Amino acid sequence: LSQFLTRTLRITTTDQRMFTGQMKCTDRECNIILSNTHEYRPPTTAEMSAPQNANPAGVDPASRYVGLVVVPGKHIVRIEAE
Repeated sequence: LSQFLTRTLRITTTDQRMFTGQMKCTDRECNIILSNTHEYRPPTTAEMSAPQNANPAGVDPASRYVGLVVVPGKHIVRIEAE
């Protein structure tokens, strides 16, 4: 994993969330720290059935900026380098 230091990674977790950010470090348990991270989550069934104009602000509820995050190694399903 050290070869990916400072590179942008896309990490998918067991709950289907995806984190995209710059890799800062890792540890023995394969926990990964990402900076400048955005979190993307799949829409819930309630969000899928809501009318399209239910969000007048135009903000995408499926993504958000989370900054510096630790992704636990035991929850990582896939790692992709951009």
